[in-house]
Amino acid sequence: MSNFVILPLIMTMFSGIVLLFFKDKIRVQRWISSLSLLLTVVASFYLVHLVHTKGILTHELGNWKPPFGIVLVADMLSALLVATTSIIALCAVLFAFRSIGEARERFYFYPFVHFLITGVFGAFLTGDLFNLFVFFEVMLMSSYVLIILGGTKIQLKESIKYILVNVVSSALFVISVAYLYAVTGTLNMADLALRITAAGDQGIITVIAMLLLVVFGLKGGIFPLYFWLPGSYKAPPPVISALFGALLTKVGLYAIFRVFTLIFIHDQAFTHPIIGYLAILTIIVGTIGAVAYHDIEKIVIYNIIVAVGVILYGLTIGSVDGFTGSIYYLVHDMIIKGALFLLCGAVISVTGTADMRKMGGLIKHHPFMGWLFFLSILSLAGIPPLSGFIGKLMLVQSGLQSHSYVFVGVMLLSSLLVLYSAMKIFMTCFWGEQVLESSQEKGSTKGLLLPISILVGLSVVLGIGTEWALPYITEAAKTLADPMSYIQSVLKE
Repeated sequence: MSNFVILPLIMTMFSGIVLLFFKDKIRVQRWISSLSLLLTVVASFYLVHLVHTKGILTHELGNWKPPFGIVLVADMLSALLVATTSIIALCAVLFAFRSIGEARERFYFYPFVHFLITGVFGAFLTGDLFNLFVFFEVMLMSSYVLIILGGTKIQLKESIKYILVNVVSSALFVISVAYLYAVTGTLNMADLALRITAAGDQGIITVIAMLLLVVFGLKGGIFPLYFWLPGSYKAPPPVISALFGALLTKVGLYAIFRVFTLIFIHDQAFTHPIIGYLAILTIIVGTIGAVAYHDIEKIVIYNIIVAVGVILYGLTIGSVDGFTGSIYYLVHDMIIKGALFLLCGAVISVTGTADMRKMGGLIKHHPFMGWLFFLSILSLAGIPPLSGFIGKLMLVQSGLQSHSYVFVGVMLLSSLLVLYSAMKIFMTCFWGEQVLESSQEKGSTKGLLLPISILVGLSVVLGIGTEWALPYITEAAKTLADPMSYIQSVLKE
């Protein structure tokens, strides 16, 4: 059973290598990429089933026992995120068939999507901090290629900032890991948890914890470290923005949740209030940006920042209910952000612009796309019975129970403004006065709406099928709340 832990990672890495040999065979690349990701979806959902029935699974590479060897760990949180990632990757690739263009397809778009997903899977599954750094680098190097693929002026400009920020972040990561190893003598997460708990001098460990918060905060886009994100996610084609917006910031958030529930729990009175204040400020700044812009992609990008703050605050609540709300909202946000970026891509394909002041009346010729967008923004704002409502409701309930009234008030107000910012797009672009006749449209939505429909449909299922999904998410939350179950599964104690 433990071999299934590594299977999704191996499948995407091997597929990426194979795709390198078919540079000029676009149809072959498409078939290999889509079939590989479809099989990865099946394997990842089977992994979720195994974790649910068998408990936390580990895979010891080379049969080296932890804490000395490399170990991959699939608890319910990592298994759910791997499954969600695989669905988003499949939908993005299907969308790319009709949108990315042959020029980019010939220059290794599909191989580097697979390498990106390999890095994301590895970050979710690794049980070792150094290998978390390694998989971060696999993910980031792939994203460097994807963000610059096509070589437009804005891509070249924004890629410099994106690469510079991530190089600095990676350097800080290495420094933090080196200090942590010097203090504890281990980098296995489960072993670190035990050694830090038993350590006498906690001050240096708290400093390392805050350094890692900066590292993961840069990657996750929390306040005030989000400054690079809006421009960098706006620069590439929408399908690449969808992968970045749905996945990359969530890897940073996952890392924060993992280390601050498993490793750095020795000084929560100091670390967690700081995280809570940063989460609230992130929600406020993201909401202001979402309301201020008229560019449909920028509005969605700033809504990513809002969601980062909402999810992050659940960590500071520290209860099973708080973790459950955060994880539910995390899975929801990955799906709905992927859908919204792809919808923006479909709108841009038709209109030739991302400025909503230059479009209107699209619902006349594109009613299905319009109602998909409408469902997406209702879910984004947390309107029942869609998936966004469930996570926010749990966070509100756990926030009230923990007397986090400021967070609850900020989140509820931001939900109204998020609804306004997204509804502004719908009312202007789809419901407003028609700007383009069908003969004047720049492109077609042919082949673009199927992957969007899958993601929006999944959001609906997560909303109305809460009783089916909640046991899995609650199981993930209980593992975060009780780190000993993770530690015992890895160290076999």
